[in-house]
Amino acid sequence: MAKKLVFATHKGGAGKSTLSVQCAAELGRLGYKVLLLDLDPQANSSIHVGYDHPSTVEYTIADVLRSDNDLIKDAIHARSRFKNVSLVYSSIELGQVEDSLRENSMRPNEEIKAIVENVEDQFDVIIFDTPPSLKLLTTNALVSADFYIIPIESGSQYAMYGLVDVEKHSSRIRNSLNPKLKFLGGILVKHDKRLNVCQIVESAVKDSIDKLIPIFIPSSTVVNQAAMLKTSVSGVNSNSKVAREFKKLAKYLVEEMGLKK
Repeated sequence: MAKKLVFATHKGGAGKSTLSVQCAAELGRLGYKVLLLDLDPQANSSIHVGYDHPSTVEYTIADVLRSDNDLIKDAIHARSRFKNVSLVYSSIELGQVEDSLRENSMRPNEEIKAIVENVEDQFDVIIFDTPPSLKLLTTNALVSADFYIIPIESGSQYAMYGLVDVEKHSSRIRNSLNPKLKFLGGILVKHDKRLNVCQIVESAVKDSIDKLIPIFIPSSTVVNQAAMLKTSVSGVNSNSKVAREFKKLAKYLVEEMGLKK
């Protein structure tokens, strides 16, 4: 069965989509079958990884949530820009679907879990990209997942914003709905060890949460180039520092999640 991983935080600009896309690309490059499930209505991951615009595909995750769970099989696009990576597109309609689930579902926090159970035996890894909130969509991803990581934007005065809130929210989910949920750690993105502000953030994070992943994603124009070219950072420059760090992160995830080919 697939190992399921969520990148979650309610701070915008922290790098959830970048981490989701680049980790999917690197794990696919290592030979693992990956499903990227985009739960962010902004659909940045979908636009980066997919060949089609989310507004043009027949079925998105919004359609699956409004319909029979079996529709997930038709919503999976096996063809993407990355080897071994399949995609379930997001939709701007997810905001409306979230409200509908809250009002009408018998188990509004467990809809994604029920959907993923139909296809998790087809993949080695399922990665959830989530919106910058701790509302129903992110909660659904955490209820479905085996592991989660909190992205933290280093060098920002707001880097620590809500970090403890994410941990408390995840702990409540672990205690009530998903006892298997494991915290892999926080990860610093846009990090430059030479800058005092980044050093301060790193120290503060270590004091605030139990675990900081020992891999630091630097700020780099390569990340923006990869998004514009719709490729991986390795595809832009495999020898760049940021590409090397993402390769390290993929190998770290293989070890920590116990992935087997």
